[in-house]
Amino acid sequence: MTVRVVVVDDQAVVRAGFAAVIDAEPDLTVTGQAADGAEAVELARAHRPDVVLMDIRMPGTDGLTATRLLTALDPPVRVLVLTTFRRDEYVFAALRGGASGFLLKDCEPQHLVDAIRTVAAGEALLAPAVTRRLIDAFASGALSARPRPDGRLDALTPRETDVLRAVAGGLSNPEIAQALGIGRSTVKTHVNAILAKLSLRDRAQAIILAYEVGLVSPDANGT
Repeated sequence: MTVRVVVVDDQAVVRAGFAAVIDAEPDLTVTGQAADGAEAVELARAHRPDVVLMDIRMPGTDGLTATRLLTALDPPVRVLVLTTFRRDEYVFAALRGGASGFLLKDCEPQHLVDAIRTVAAGEALLAPAVTRRLIDAFASGALSARPRPDGRLDALTPRETDVLRAVAGGLSNPEIAQALGIGRSTVKTHVNAILAKLSLRDRAQAIILAYEVGLVSPDANGT
């Protein structure tokens, strides 16, 4: 099955570069290119892509607004954001707005196409740097707030709580498996259960929730 992708960036050369990388893969195809968020939403409604590759900072309708609109469609469109991290608050707003994945714009081409496949398959993807930025933001107070109780955590088993702490610490599934002495497939099962029980979309929301409710603290992760 071919994964259909819409590429959104206000720079034509950048769009063309991403499109060339994507179209070179036999299982991926670019079905449209947009210069701003409004055009991206129109293309998504017309072509129903599996993934929208989204820039954040664009004139007109920016990537944050477009992400919220795309993820509110029925069915929702999965958004993979490429960012330079010049403005961290944009990244956090996009996380809350429904984006399914984040990569740095200078990532390797193979990382980009792998990320598109991951997001298209219904999973979330966070570059390690994104998780690090989330943790640093909570440490500095940029995302904060005082921990607030959330009764949903009571639904988690002790092992699921351990896994959630590890996810919030930025560990990948293989790293969690090694740290807790369990199999990778077991970790994936626990992560899926956590997301379902807490009514969360993906790991990004799980990380934010873990900090917001005080399950973990920035100091616990070395900041």
